[in-house]
Parts: sequence; C-alpha cells; structure tokens
Amino acid sequence: MKKVFITGINGLLGTNLVNDLLSNGFFVKGLIRHKKKFEGNKTQNLELIQGNLFNNLSTTLEEIDVVIHIAAETKQSLTNYSDYWKINYNATVQLFNTAIQCKVKKFIFISTANTLGYGSINDLGNEHKNIRYPFDKSYYAKSKFEAENYLLHNNDKIDVVIINPTFMLGSFDTKPSSGKIILLGWKKKIIFYPPGGKNFVHVKDVSNAIINSIDNGKNGENYIVANENLSYAQFYKKLNHITDQNPVMLKISEPVLITIGYFGEFLRFLNIKTSISLVNMKILCINNFYSGNKSVNELKIKYRTVDTAIKDAVNYFENKYYQ
Repeated sequence: MKKVFITGINGLLGTNLVNDLLSNGFFVKGLIRHKKKFEGNKTQNLELIQGNLFNNLSTTLEEIDVVIHIAAETKQSLTNYSDYWKINYNATVQLFNTAIQCKVKKFIFISTANTLGYGSINDLGNEHKNIRYPFDKSYYAKSKFEAENYLLHNNDKIDVVIINPTFMLGSFDTKPSSGKIILLGWKKKIIFYPPGGKNFVHVKDVSNAIINSIDNGKNGENYIVANENLSYAQFYKKLNHITDQNPVMLKISEPVLITIGYFGEFLRFLNIKTSISLVNMKILCINNFYSGNKSVNELKIKYRTVDTAIKDAVNYFENKYYQ
C-alpha cells in the first residue's frame, strides 16, 4: 500500500483527491488547519494532520512514498507579491526539501495552467509555450511559476512532476473557490459576462491525472490537465440549459472592464484589499485556451464533459445552500 501525504485537503481538489486515493487503496496523510472542517470520506486509511505548511513535517513524512502539494494562496485580493511568495514559493521549497530529507520518492506539485502559454482556439496553449501576458503580471501565477522553476532545477534529488490544471469545477467546493462562476449565474435574472473565455475541466479528471502521475508521470515534466475551451457566453449558456433558466445575458465590454480595473488599482494604491485589478480585468478579456493532449497520451486521462462538471457543482451547491 503506497503512502501519500497531501496538503490542502479541504479544498475543491484536495477533498476529491483524498476520496479518490482512498477508493484506490492508498494510505493518506492529509494536512489541514482544522480537522472538523474536512468534508471528505474518513476511513482507517486516512490520517488527518492538524497544522500548517510552516510546521516541521519531517516526522509526518517518514515512510511516505509521494508528497502531493496542493495548498496555495489563491486569493485575488492581496496587494503584495510577498503574500503569495511566502506560501506558493517559500512554503513549497521548505516542504520539498523536507521530502528530500525524508527520502520521499516523488514530489507532485499542483500548479496552474497559467504558468504556461495560453493560445487561441486554433493554436491552443501547451506545455512547450512560455507564460504570457497578463499572467506574467499576476502575483498568483508568478509565484507558482517561480516555485515550478525551483522544483524543476532540483529534480535530480527527487522525482518531480508538475500538474497544471485549468479551471476546475465539481463537488466539494466548500469555500467556494472556482465554483463562484456558477453562483454568479445560477438563479439570476440577469447574467453579466466578460468577452473572453477559458478552459474548463472536471475536478475529478484533475484528481485522476494526479493519481495516474504517481506511476506514469515523468520526472521533470509538466502536464496540463485541460478539457473544453469555452467563451464565457458559451459557459453560461450551458449553465442556463442545465439549470433550466432563461436569464437576460449582457456582455460587459472590454473598455468597461479596463476602466473597472483602473478603479481597482486606485483602491489597491490606498491599501484596500480587492480582487478588482487591471490584470484580473485583462484576464477576463482574453481567450485563455489550452490543450490537454499530453495528459491524455501520457497520463491516460479520459475526460468527463464540462456539462457533467457543472451538474456536479450545481448539485453540491443545491445541497449545501438550499436544503
């Protein structure tokens, strides 16, 4: 029985991954700040470790075969790069070096597709393309990119695999995180949507990619886990069809979003925390599209439809908020 240590187990991906690992016969140690907040399955093969990334985890990692590092600072409202660097880079380096010290066999780092170059619908982003504007100005993406570079430059000490998911949807989005895009359009009479688009993927497919990378992921390689490229208009049309709703759809123009972005920059200048920024508004205006071909060919992923991901997320929110 392989023993796996996971950070960030109470998030969307972490909860699904723990459930799937347990179903596949792994023994899992999961790092969590508060044990009572874990909503996933609890079996004799799960040990919850209460703590944080800056604890000394050397004892915890004894006899562990694989470390899967999910935990990250993802808030879009922080105004200083150091806030992201501390968690996404510095804590990653500390955990990585502890894993080496404890003779862990493989370190799987969950990053983001945005550390790699996105493309258009006719020229999709892939693992060979470099990070592009505006993501090279995003504090979150930059901190993840910096962590990736450190890991890949030290993969002679331990096998390193980088998983780069696109926009994940599904059950157990407890915060919620990416599922906010559904809550912004579900049960609304008017849906305001931006002009761009992105790639969407079922969180279960990301979980399967991570599990398959334990045996099949190659040392020093990135794997984009990506499924369907959709404009925001197309995404909300899917949501409307699935939830049997017929709201008014209003597109927000790029000039309006850029103006909002400059207002957010003014608030940030005043040290007011807000997710509104020029970078974030520009991201909403681009087609942030990717290919998942490498994950299909090397990690043997069979992707679920995005419709299924939306349905699973809606059902989860229905049970969580409306029962």
